[in-house]
Amino acid sequence: MTVSYYSKEPNYLYFYLDYLFMSKSEQIPIIRHIPIAELNKQIKNMERDTKILNRLYFIKFRYEGESVEQAANRVNMTKMVGYIWQERWNEESYEGLVPKYAGGRPSKLSDEQKERLIEKLKSRNNWTTDEVQDLIHREFGVDYTLKQVRVILKHFGMRFAKPFLHDYRKPEDAKELLKKN
Repeated sequence: MTVSYYSKEPNYLYFYLDYLFMSKSEQIPIIRHIPIAELNKQIKNMERDTKILNRLYFIKFRYEGESVEQAANRVNMTKMVGYIWQERWNEESYEGLVPKYAGGRPSKLSDEQKERLIEKLKSRNNWTTDEVQDLIHREFGVDYTLKQVRVILKHFGMRFAKPFLHDYRKPEDAKELLKKN
């Protein structure tokens, strides 16, 4: 027997799958902290923050009566993640859905050292990443990779620029001389 969507024969596999998924009752109910209208309003306001938006959709699907597994599948998450989101929602409401970032490893440079580094970098316009790496090592005794130096400079708001050669023979008042001619 071939299975097709247009077959007039009953498809017992689909009946069995419906039986498996529809017959089980949810063991952990969803707590309705806010009405569905308020939830829809928050979803509309969160269109730019996709992480929270997906979690709000998951909660909305749970409000509508879908199982954790079905709601998780609709937002492309695993069932276990769905249970974690639901547990956070049940305990903390909306605040439980906001991602909690750990912050990572503390910086090797203190805030005071970073301020001193910024001042030293402002003393000159053109720095290479290698020069900044050497400066950090000389001044503070801290070794960073070139990649981390680039991350630090970006955090300081400094931009990358394509290096160009400076002609040592160019006079200081070159623009003035060109205007006269």
